[in-house]
Amino acid sequence: MAPKTDPGLDATKHREVGVALFNHVWTLLDLDGRTGEQDMEMVHTAHASAYHWMQVGTAENRARSEWQCSRVYAVLGRSEPAIWHAQQCLGYCERAGIGDWDLAFAYEALARAHAVAGDREETARWLDRARQAAADIAEDGDRQLVLSDLETIPTVA
Repeated sequence: MAPKTDPGLDATKHREVGVALFNHVWTLLDLDGRTGEQDMEMVHTAHASAYHWMQVGTAENRARSEWQCSRVYAVLGRSEPAIWHAQQCLGYCERAGIGDWDLAFAYEALARAHAVAGDREETARWLDRARQAAADIAEDGDRQLVLSDLETIPTVA
């Protein structure tokens, strides 16, 4: 594994910047009528957030960063990087034994990315896994969040 680079930020600053960038991506995702420039900003911001979490984050932080990158690419209709980042998210969950809503959202990301790719079978497979994982989520609010997000995945014709 290559050594981590240090741009001169301490762990606290990496966390602060990672959080701020992650939240900014949500602001961009929620915009109606994003411009091409805002789409590009959203991609770069999601990756920048992931970079900061790569420096100091837990496996959960890393999984969530990969999930957000996948969501950005899915929203932009770019299936290949959406699938790749969703697979990275799931990999963090599996290697670290992460369950609950993080695992359900990893499956959600794979379902959404495959829907963007037009792959009906893979979309259905991952939707089924996401619904099964959602049943095991401890908090009702978290479970409802996952289930409502699954409803936004377009069906593949």
